[in-house]
Amino acid sequence: MFAMNHNRRQFLSTTALAACGFAATTRDLRAEEGAAARAPFRKTPPPFRYCLNMATIRGQKLGLVKEIETAAAAGYDAVEPWIGTINDYVKDGGSLKDMAKRLKDLNLTVESAIGFAEWIVDDDARRAKGLETAKHDMDMVAQLGGIRIAAPPSGATNQADMDLRKAAERYRKLCEVGDATGVTPMVEVWGFSKCLNKLADSMFVALEAGHPRACLLPDFYHLHKGGSSFVSMNQLSKSCVQVFHMNDYPADPPREKITDADRIYPGDGIAPITETLQGMIANGSTAVLSLELFNRDYWKQDALEVAKTGLAKMKASVARVPAPG
Repeated sequence: MFAMNHNRRQFLSTTALAACGFAATTRDLRAEEGAAARAPFRKTPPPFRYCLNMATIRGQKLGLVKEIETAAAAGYDAVEPWIGTINDYVKDGGSLKDMAKRLKDLNLTVESAIGFAEWIVDDDARRAKGLETAKHDMDMVAQLGGIRIAAPPSGATNQADMDLRKAAERYRKLCEVGDATGVTPMVEVWGFSKCLNKLADSMFVALEAGHPRACLLPDFYHLHKGGSSFVSMNQLSKSCVQVFHMNDYPADPPREKITDADRIYPGDGIAPITETLQGMIANGSTAVLSLELFNRDYWKQDALEVAKTGLAKMKASVARVPAPG
C-alpha cells in the first residue's frame, strides 16, 4: 500500500501540464459518464456501491473533514479512511460522534478503514501489542459507524516462511477482537510482500480461521503484483469479498518492478476488470468497490476532480460488464 517517491517536475512544466491535464480530465470525465449511461448493463441496476479510499487523495493532505466532504461532493456512497488520519482528527480535538453525524448527514457510510496493526507477527509481545492497536482502531471505526477494517500482514512483509496455520489462528484472534466492536477485519492480499502475497494463501488463512465473519480484501493491483490468477476470483462467494479495491495498472513497468505509485484509474490500464467484475456478479456479489490509488501525479491535481474522475471511471468499468442474459 505504500507508494514510492517520484522526482518532482520543474515548477513551470508542472503548471503547464496541470492546466492541460485539467482540460483533458474534464473531457475524459464526460466521455466516461456518457459511456456509462449508454451501456446495456445499465438496464439492470449495478449490484455495487462506490467508495473512496482516502489514499487516492492522500497527497493533497486535506485532513479527515475535507476528505469526507470531498467524497460527498464527488458523489460517492461510502468512504474508506485511514486510521492515521482519524487519529490526527481526534488529536486535534475532533469528535468521532460529531463526525459520525456528519457522515450520516452527507449520506456516506464507512464501509472500511485502513490500519496496520501487527496481528500476524511471530513475536508474542509485538503481536499482543498489535491486537491492542487493532482494538483501539476498531473502536474508532465503530464510533464512526464503520463495519470493517483492512487486515494486511503488517510487520511480516519480509517473512517468507510464515506458517499459514498459525496465521489463521492469529486471524481468528483478530476476528474475536472485532466481535466486541462489530467491526470485521478483512485479510488483505499484499502482492509486494513475502507473506500473504497470493490470493490462495490469504484465502487459506481466512478459511482455516473458522470464524463466521472471516473474509478477504482483494485489490486489482495487489493480485497482479503477487502473481495471483484473476480467474480465482470466480471461486469466491459474495460474503468472502465484501470490499474490493479498485484500480488499474499499465503494461510497463513489468510486474516485478511495478509499485503502488504506478496505479492508475480503472479502465486506463490492462487489468482484466470487465471479466473479473462479470464473474463476481455471476456469484451474486454486492461488494463495495473502493477506489485506492497512490499515483503521485493525481496527488498534484485538485482532489475533487480526482475523486470525480475516479468515480466516473469505476462506474464506466461496471457499465462495460455485459448485461445478464
